Amino acid sequence: MPAYPGAEPTPFALEMRGIGKRFGPVKALQDVSLCVPQGTVHALVGENGAGKSTLMKILSGVYPPDTGTIVRNGQTCTWKHPSDSLAAGIATIYQELSLAPDLTVAENVWLGIEPRGALPGTCSRNRMIADTRALAQRHGFDIDPNLKVESLPTSTCQIVEVLKALARNAEILVMDEPTSSCGRHEVAALLEMVKTLSRSGNTVIYISHRLEEIVEIAENLTVLRDGRAVYTGPMKDLIIPDIVKYMVGRDLDDYFPKIDVAIGSTALSVENLSSRVVESVSFDLHWGEIVGVAGLVGAGRTELARVLCGLELSTRGSVGMDGKRVTIATPADALALGIMYITEDRKRTGLCLELPAAWNMTLPCLAQLGMKHFLHLGREHAIAEETAKRLSLKWSGPDAPTAALSGGNQQKLLLGRALIARSRLWVLDEPTRGIDIAAKVDIYELIGRTASEGKAVLIISSDLPELFGITDRILVMRRGRLVADLVTSETNQEAVMQLAAVDSNRLP
Repeated sequence: MPAYPGAEPTPFALEMRGIGKRFGPVKALQDVSLCVPQGTVHALVGENGAGKSTLMKILSGVYPPDTGTIVRNGQTCTWKHPSDSLAAGIATIYQELSLAPDLTVAENVWLGIEPRGALPGTCSRNRMIADTRALAQRHGFDIDPNLKVESLPTSTCQIVEVLKALARNAEILVMDEPTSSCGRHEVAALLEMVKTLSRSGNTVIYISHRLEEIVEIAENLTVLRDGRAVYTGPMKDLIIPDIVKYMVGRDLDDYFPKIDVAIGSTALSVENLSSRVVESVSFDLHWGEIVGVAGLVGAGRTELARVLCGLELSTRGSVGMDGKRVTIATPADALALGIMYITEDRKRTGLCLELPAAWNMTLPCLAQLGMKHFLHLGREHAIAEETAKRLSLKWSGPDAPTAALSGGNQQKLLLGRALIARSRLWVLDEPTRGIDIAAKVDIYELIGRTASEGKAVLIISSDLPELFGITDRILVMRRGRLVADLVTSETNQEAVMQLAAVDSNRLP
């Protein structure tokens, strides 16, 4: 019997049938089946909270299923520990990589299973290097085993993680959001790596919110919604709107809900601003305007935002608001001026994951809420609940554990700060990174409403369709400098990428 309608008969590398999992009263998974043909790329998609992580943790041996079976190479498997799953040839490569930056590529690949040396208790460094090189060449990868991991770009670090798995005889690789922190060129390299793995006979389960990647590399697709598998089939007949409809249960006709807003006077004026990375950047941002910042990884986009928000000091230049020169030496200065910065890394530098959700929304705004010296929990909860409604936040209430919320809802907590503080100027760094389609649309709508209220938004994003979908202008940065200030409707993605990647003196 064919694996899917229209597919050729292919033996399954993995079968998960009728998987169910409950956490207290919450049904995380209900009768989910995932059957993956050998040597294919199988995409797994769904909104945050749809059950993808739970299903993969069951596959990885982190959780036992309450119901259902796992079949590997025709044999029913029961795993008590993650090591049991790895012994069965299944390796999971998580979004947060687990490499030792001070060690070399070869040392990371063989860490814990080092080849023995000539003397007892020693390992053979030469054999480690030779085996790493041979393993990489066998699977079509070009990488120097002697390089330290800390010197490598993200895409190459992903290759090191793959080599680690292959060194442990993994035949099935689960890749969880592998491109979430990558620039355009790194994404292309990673997608080629996945294709290489498939061509060499490995099976890849690929999890990503970037649906254009799914369409490019996946042969088959499973969509989860509310803990159930709502679609399983071949990719060849699907387009992105079809996938979105399965994920959210409805059409998202206006994926980028851009609102036409009358542009007002100058909100922010930046002149010759410089820092340790940024060089002589000048631009204006107007009230009611949404301006994007594009550029490759390392172009200085985040550093520009951090200078504007008092997180890094400028070495030269000036900043003005409403026509008056201002000094922004600390984040408190920025907050006092009505500027709210939303970091690109919500878990490491944005949220206090161990604190309740409401606290994460109100923490920077306590003085503005009249709670500089004493907390008023009832008032704080009321403000948080009102803000949660405006954000369509899915939580169990103000005391909900922040760490337990999905990525999209965690991102909404950060945006809630700007609403509570009534910030006039929002500086958003990768505000939709690693979140699902529906949450992205919610955030786009929020950004549009913010601009329609006469506020100004500066948004940094590596997602060019996103910038073209919601902005009025796009600033292009390269090597710390601003190389172009473009009207969004008068340019295209190819032009922006060329400006971001190529020295202007060499442009035709």
